[in-house]
Amino acid sequence: MGEHIIKLPDVGEGVAEAELVEWHVKVGDIVREDMMLAAVMTDKATVEIPSPVDGEILWLGAEIGDTVAIGSPIVRLKVAGEGNAVGGAIPAEVTAESTPDDTGARSGLEPSSPNLAPSSSGLSRGSAVPHGYDATSSGRSVDRRDKPEDDGARSKVNSAPRAQGERPLASPAVRLRAKEAGIDLRQVQGSGPAGRIGHEDIEAFLARGPHMAKASGLARNDAVEDIKVVGLRRKIAEKMTLATSRIPHITYVEEIDVTALEDLRAALNKEKRAAKGVERPKLTLLPFLMRAMVRAIADQPNLNALFDDEAGIIHQHGGIHIGIAAQTPSGLVVPVVKHAEALDIWECGAEVARLAEAAKSGTATRDELSGSTITITSLGAMGGVATTPVINHPEVAILGVNKMMVRPVWDGTQFIPRKMMNLSSSFDHRVIDGWDAAVFIQRIKTLLETPALIFVD
Repeated sequence: MGEHIIKLPDVGEGVAEAELVEWHVKVGDIVREDMMLAAVMTDKATVEIPSPVDGEILWLGAEIGDTVAIGSPIVRLKVAGEGNAVGGAIPAEVTAESTPDDTGARSGLEPSSPNLAPSSSGLSRGSAVPHGYDATSSGRSVDRRDKPEDDGARSKVNSAPRAQGERPLASPAVRLRAKEAGIDLRQVQGSGPAGRIGHEDIEAFLARGPHMAKASGLARNDAVEDIKVVGLRRKIAEKMTLATSRIPHITYVEEIDVTALEDLRAALNKEKRAAKGVERPKLTLLPFLMRAMVRAIADQPNLNALFDDEAGIIHQHGGIHIGIAAQTPSGLVVPVVKHAEALDIWECGAEVARLAEAAKSGTATRDELSGSTITITSLGAMGGVATTPVINHPEVAILGVNKMMVRPVWDGTQFIPRKMMNLSSSFDHRVIDGWDAAVFIQRIKTLLETPALIFVD
């Protein structure tokens, strides 16, 4: 038998490191060739790492949320044959990261969660030791059933408080006494084994004050859960921090009458005929907004730009690459419709649908999640009356779509029901003046309120 070291492969051109976001295996697992071991993330693109060989997991080299350099060892396998570790030795870079006490992890003790790498103590967090055995620093289990009990150690274990939310442990007599005194046992700290509540605990609770002794069914919850910010959520946090710290935002909100647009959209969606042998997609509001943006950007190309504030250069793009902010189970991502200026209304709709599905399923590529020059963000039916969208740095503009509602609108003689929607848009005030922002949105308003103009060159 030998050992095989798996290193983090090159996951993209120019990428020097990646964040570990998921383990699919744990120490002790048997894996087969091409079985997925882990997932890493860089620039919002998630890449899965497969196993090149069959073997047994001996060692995991990182924890969820750790940043791992390209080429660093991440998994050690026991394999048939010699493997790629000379003489079965761990590479120098692995031993440098390991501590003398982590031999327990290398001995094959499994962590309780597949998402946790072995801890430096030799036992992973939450791992269980069979009753009657001691875990030694070498990772071996030593039978202690014939050894004298360590009263001090036992006392320490027995006095451990029960876990938050766990049903209180108490004898029937203690429960009856608590009921008669109007005490909620969930509020009583037990001093017995595993937090067991005794009569002395009831007395101590009563001594702290009668105001604490109530059986209202309401109990304090003092739990504090530490959630590590990792993966996509950390990328989002970094991006939003960068955008708000560097970009002075100006937000412009305008009301749009989309009644005519909705009538046109409904009429177009009724046509099931195919175009060029391909069935036309169902149109949402987004393709119309994209085409309106293309028309408006033709008059104001400075809105379709990236601002390199460190170099003091504005990169004004000819191609219009529209990012569509999409909510996924993992968080917000921005797939990009490339060259929207070259797509008609149905092609825009098909591309938006394709990218949205890829984003939600986690199959979107790095290229599909990068390269936008202007962004649309929409919360759909939950869009609210108005929002203050954060610009997708280093872009200079973002358009926010709010909820569509039927409102009474005065037409000069009477109030009539109209389908109204607000556009909440933000601009980089270093590059875009308020006047230019207003002109841009007013142009889009005109196009959406008279949708036939969208199709007129």
